[in-house]
Amino acid sequence: MWDYLQHLSFWDWLGLGTVLLILEVFGAGGYLLWIGVAAAGVGVISFLIPALPWTLQFLLFGLLSVLTALYWWRRQRSVARPSDQPGLNMRGQELIGHTFVVQSAIVGGRGKIKVNDGVWMVIGPDLPVGSQVRVVSQEGAILKVEAIS
Repeated sequence: MWDYLQHLSFWDWLGLGTVLLILEVFGAGGYLLWIGVAAAGVGVISFLIPALPWTLQFLLFGLLSVLTALYWWRRQRSVARPSDQPGLNMRGQELIGHTFVVQSAIVGGRGKIKVNDGVWMVIGPDLPVGSQVRVVSQEGAILKVEAIS
């Protein structure tokens, strides 16, 4: 083992980097990407400086792994900003305040309303089919409604 470590070549580091990047493709979520880039970087450095001792190669690998991960983490945090469409993918929230017609009578506090080309489950006061209701809130996939006089 010591003999192998004493004679590490740039091919070993490039091979490790390649394996890590291939494993990243299978869904590591970005964790192996920066370690693979660091291994490839050590491979390039050891190609340029062939007499680099193995201990220094491992220290460079650890340092480059941390630096590349920190760089990406800081870059992601600086780019992140609040959405200009905060209600996106919250369909029920956009219905609050709108009025609709009861499609399936509200009996025992539960019924259905027709919204565009879809039907939503609702909770509210008992009402017959055809009554006008206003959506007041959302509880999961169920809308809470009130009767309109």
